[in-house]
Amino acid sequence: MAYKTILVHVDESAQAAARIDMAAQLAIEHNAHLIGTALTNLPPRLLALSGLDPSLPPMQAPLLELRRLADSALDAFDQRAAALGVLSFERRRLEEEMGLGMSLQARYCDLVVIGQHNAAHPLPGVRADFPEYVLLNSAKPVLLVPATASQAPTLGQRIVVGWNGSAPAGRAIASAIGLMQRARQVDIVVVDARAQGDLHGAMPGADLALYLARHDIRVNVRDIDSHAIPGRADPGRALLAAADEAGADLIVMGAYGRSRFREVLLGGATRTVLRSSTLPLWMMH
Repeated sequence: MAYKTILVHVDESAQAAARIDMAAQLAIEHNAHLIGTALTNLPPRLLALSGLDPSLPPMQAPLLELRRLADSALDAFDQRAAALGVLSFERRRLEEEMGLGMSLQARYCDLVVIGQHNAAHPLPGVRADFPEYVLLNSAKPVLLVPATASQAPTLGQRIVVGWNGSAPAGRAIASAIGLMQRARQVDIVVVDARAQGDLHGAMPGADLALYLARHDIRVNVRDIDSHAIPGRADPGRALLAAADEAGADLIVMGAYGRSRFREVLLGGATRTVLRSSTLPLWMMH
């Protein structure tokens, strides 16, 4: 897959620089157009209602401040993209709720770059489930930059692929082929294959390895048991442990292979990895 239009979410947080750097790195490598987007987090319908209904508080003062913050974040984006050598980039300020605004713009992009929710330093007005919303509604691959990243790490040299036979995992892997073709090492990690019925065949991961080999991607296949990880069996924790052992700089996986409600109720690999990963995540629903 060619990545010719990359969308990155920018804001006033300390983590924005790492997101911009990572998106810029990919834009340079793939000769892509880079779009930096800052959102006021105020939907147009709310602004319209505020002007019509005298019972609602006036929006002008907070809107001006939100616009100022967005413009400041976009100024930093412009400076950083130019300094890093991105040849084609633009800035956008949107009057929209963040999740909806990013998801709508993603329709016209090949990749969306956003940040992991930072529970220690949340941004005012930003929902904790912003990453999940974009994953479920963008219909495009999402690169999630960890909250702990202070600068963009080398990306995509050692990739771990989480494979569970699901459609979201298949879509995520197909969307990351262009990245995996440039990698030095790709490991397919199959967690608890025997607990997933007939999804994997006699040799879990073998069919996927053959598929990727036709794209000139050489892979190693690992079949692991989450019950072997100390503590409660958790496929997400097992995948993170495998990525750490492989020295990976990126995890590719599907998001919400089962319903989000079931993951909230019962737990699941997506929730575990979204909350706990210190590595960048390439995900798709």
